[in-house]
Amino acid sequence: MPKKLETMDAETLMITPMEPLKFIVRGLIPQGLHILAGAPKIGKSWLALWVCLQVAKGERVWSFETRKCEVLYLCLEDSFARIQSRLFEITDEAPPGLHFAIMSDAIGNGLELQIEDFLKEHPGTGLIVIDTLQKIRKTVSSNVNPYAADYDDINALKQIADKNRLAILLVHHLRKTSDNDPLNMISGTTGIAGGADSSFILQKEKRTEHTATLICTGRDIESRELFLAFNRETFLWELLQPIEAEEQKIPDEMILLSDFIKSVSVFTGTATELAERLKSFSGTEYSPAVLKKKIIKHMDYLQKNKIAYSDNRSFERREFTLRYDGYDGMTAENAPANLPSLPSAEERSHRVGPCSPLCELLQGRVAGLLVEPTKTDCEGFVRSCRESTLQPKDAEPPCIPHG
Repeated sequence: MPKKLETMDAETLMITPMEPLKFIVRGLIPQGLHILAGAPKIGKSWLALWVCLQVAKGERVWSFETRKCEVLYLCLEDSFARIQSRLFEITDEAPPGLHFAIMSDAIGNGLELQIEDFLKEHPGTGLIVIDTLQKIRKTVSSNVNPYAADYDDINALKQIADKNRLAILLVHHLRKTSDNDPLNMISGTTGIAGGADSSFILQKEKRTEHTATLICTGRDIESRELFLAFNRETFLWELLQPIEAEEQKIPDEMILLSDFIKSVSVFTGTATELAERLKSFSGTEYSPAVLKKKIIKHMDYLQKNKIAYSDNRSFERREFTLRYDGYDGMTAENAPANLPSLPSAEERSHRVGPCSPLCELLQGRVAGLLVEPTKTDCEGFVRSCRESTLQPKDAEPPCIPHG
């Protein structure tokens, strides 16, 4: 009996948080399966080795930031002596997180298991480079469709990349014949480029030139051309033109939401209730549906600001919680009894001492917008305020007690 299709309706999909895409090289190499193709002896292996080195050290690839992680480089056309010689040329210190192998099994004949075993021993691995793709391809009979064979090989490795949320970069060759579309120059059928998430084509106008263009295109990256020059003294591909920094456009609502959650520490409720709270907080009205959509879309921004999202959806209410990581769950109602309580503003000889977080809320952002904070707004400051000391009557500026 065929397995039932697992589906998700559009409404549920729009409000379901997804784990953000992980980039090994930000803006250039995300998790997934990628192709680096170029003519033989053009310098692909030098480029691949340097990228491996930079990622393992957590250093930039040109102007792109890297996520430091362990790296596996299958140099299947080289010897350890040649790899060592190349390392001597491009670095003084090689990180222990960069691993090499010069032999492996083929796809469908043990390679997948070899990679899985390595990942169990090195769970911090984020990048695998296989040089070259042809060395790991399985042998197929002549009556097998070439496109299907190419796609199956790529898909087998893509499944490993997707399952383990890492990047696999396959070094491959170009055809001898040129084409207006660089992807059509990748050796083999279009099943190779079609099955990959990204393709990087390293091209020279003349083989004797030291300059080249790296054409980058993919599902999750911006299409671009990088103009490079191979330095014959350092054996590095150097960037000739600076890369314009990509501006990540964060909506004003998300910046405001981050400030709001940090001020109240935790919010639990529906999108409509959150929109109402934000209106009280800022004086601006927001659509609940649009607000929820942007929360899901910009989840990585909230995570960077130490704000965690959890879904408490039930049949009756579509509640969710946004919690600031610095919040320990303590409020005025659930604080332990043995903690000293805040002094009353009615005490004859003393006033409440200055409480910087609350004063900032009252005198700064909220007070400036002429919005009176609610009791819930103030609860997030109880933990900070409970350590405030009693000050003499003339202490300035005093906190304004909330009624």
